[in-house]
Amino acid sequence: MAGQGGSSAAPQRGSGRGVVISDDWPGYSLDLFTYPQHYYGDLEYVLIPHGIIVDRTECLAKDIMQDIGDNNIVVLCVLKGGYKFCADLVEHIKTLSRNSERSISMKVEFVRLKSYHHDQSTQDMQIIGGEDLSKLTGKSALIVEDIIGTGRTMKALLNNIEKYKPKMIKVASLLVKRTSQPDGYRPDYYGFEIPNLFVVGYALDYNEHFRDLNHICVINDNGKGKYKV
Repeated sequence: MAGQGGSSAAPQRGSGRGVVISDDWPGYSLDLFTYPQHYYGDLEYVLIPHGIIVDRTECLAKDIMQDIGDNNIVVLCVLKGGYKFCADLVEHIKTLSRNSERSISMKVEFVRLKSYHHDQSTQDMQIIGGEDLSKLTGKSALIVEDIIGTGRTMKALLNNIEKYKPKMIKVASLLVKRTSQPDGYRPDYYGFEIPNLFVVGYALDYNEHFRDLNHICVINDNGKGKYKV
């Protein structure tokens, strides 16, 4: 699987549960894919094409079914970036459940976490909709997130949820970003481990733009400047 720059090795399945995309992975040329015309000139390259995202999401659904099937689960979707991944993951789990002797009963709740300003993570994290977390008391919870970097935001959310004494908490994230903290937080399930890049698409945004981009792409300086607020 060649990228835009030639013969660098394709992403590999890691020893954990995610596909590891190396720092020297050149990605795919934008010319190979369709994407909204209003983003022409705003992106460097496609890091993960939409089809590969869909396939990995189905694999994660199988892992989740294998581990926590026969449970009643409260799915806690972290908005806004997690809505697309969550919807697709839940749909895959529902399909597997219908065709399996094991089944998962799911209810979906929503919470918003705010910790980014432009492309920089901030020290402060706000939980919006946290009053609904009391519904997790005594329940099995699956938190669904779009991307985890340092893990600081997720740890803060988990600390908040644990106050309500849920029966079980599992975390699924589409992306895990490699940071300068090698011992940082790792979710129970994740699709891809990616370099420390700012990525957009598949509902991941930059100041509310790029959510309508199907592929996960790396934004360029022109895009950051155009949509800076």
